[in-house]
Amino acid sequence: MTATEQPVAASSLNRRILLGTVAGLVLGWLLMLAGPDSAITQKSLYACGLVSGIFIDLLKMVLAPLVFSSIALGVANLRAHRRMGRVWKLTLGFMATTTTIATITGLLAANFFHPGEGLHLSLFQDSISKFEVTSLTPGEFFAKLAHGIFVNPVAALAQPNILAVVVFALFVGIAVVQAGERYPTILKLLEELFALCMHIVGWIMQLAPFGIMALLAKLVAVDSLAVLDSLLFFAAVIIGTTLLHGAVTLPTLLWLLTRLSPLQFWRGARPALLTAFATSSSNATIPVTLRCLETDLKVKPEISGFVVPLGATVNMDGTALYEAAAALFVASLAGISLSLDQQVVVCLMAMLASIGAPGIPSAGMVTMVMVLQSVGLPAEAVAILIPIDRVLDTVRTAVNVEGDLITSLVVDKWAGKDA
Repeated sequence: MTATEQPVAASSLNRRILLGTVAGLVLGWLLMLAGPDSAITQKSLYACGLVSGIFIDLLKMVLAPLVFSSIALGVANLRAHRRMGRVWKLTLGFMATTTTIATITGLLAANFFHPGEGLHLSLFQDSISKFEVTSLTPGEFFAKLAHGIFVNPVAALAQPNILAVVVFALFVGIAVVQAGERYPTILKLLEELFALCMHIVGWIMQLAPFGIMALLAKLVAVDSLAVLDSLLFFAAVIIGTTLLHGAVTLPTLLWLLTRLSPLQFWRGARPALLTAFATSSSNATIPVTLRCLETDLKVKPEISGFVVPLGATVNMDGTALYEAAAALFVASLAGISLSLDQQVVVCLMAMLASIGAPGIPSAGMVTMVMVLQSVGLPAEAVAILIPIDRVLDTVRTAVNVEGDLITSLVVDKWAGKDA
């Protein structure tokens, strides 16, 4: 598929997902009117369970290899920049800091506003029947965490133990970086495995409208429309929290580290932020972002040329914030209260998922499954989030791109002479 065909395909898929969402809501409402004892309701719910189950199982099937290849490849691609010294160290350090802040902000917002609280959806009862909330001391938590992540990678891929898969992927990527040019075949293999996984994800996403329609129909028929009010409240919490991070946290860090006025930054960055909001794609916004940095904000081309393409892949503040809060929202819908140690795992996985997620909607869905499964939450909840995802994606993509812009300015200020 060519670059010009990709936006068209994504737009077509978005339209079909929207139609599937509307159809699912209407079908669920009709089944609710027919009553749970109706023969047509029972048969329809069975068919919906079958279709939605296949869709979720397909996502689970591709999850482990996609997570491994995307994260390992993302780290390994730093190999080309290993000689830039202070530039890439400052870049990665600042990106990690802002992503951590965004993730913690998302968790705090979810804990404060409690979206989804009180709605114990029966739809998830089978998925959470074996879920256990344990209370551990800090020492016990870190011991359990270490024991769970340093395991046989083949076993981790087979189970799948997503946290262990992520750790092994990080080891592989770091080893490729340190080895320099010694493992070109491994790097090529990672690139081809990732491309292959994304090709399969493309197939699976063709079923997304049907899977979402089936799951929403079952949700409305079984659990009523009350969940939609909770979903809208969750969307409002995410938009508000993401805007807080983008309008307050990031500009404050920029001013503290560079003394650049936020108003001056907004004037120079406006075209890139508007483009990101309109396209919901960090990758598609790269040319505009580079122009804003080099022409309006006077960042050195060698700095922006390194930070922006890297940031479009690994610097996803808005995505990390959303996925962390979404995990707690799903836990509330399932009637689960996550312990502090489980929220720490959610925080780590949201950060890593944002690093490994390519700039396309389908991959974001898979990495959301990754975050949910890291603490045993039902993967079926992904389809519930899809109806609001397109709206939320516009805001979080703008904040993602803003993070790239601010990182470039900070690195240019503190490491520009070393570039």
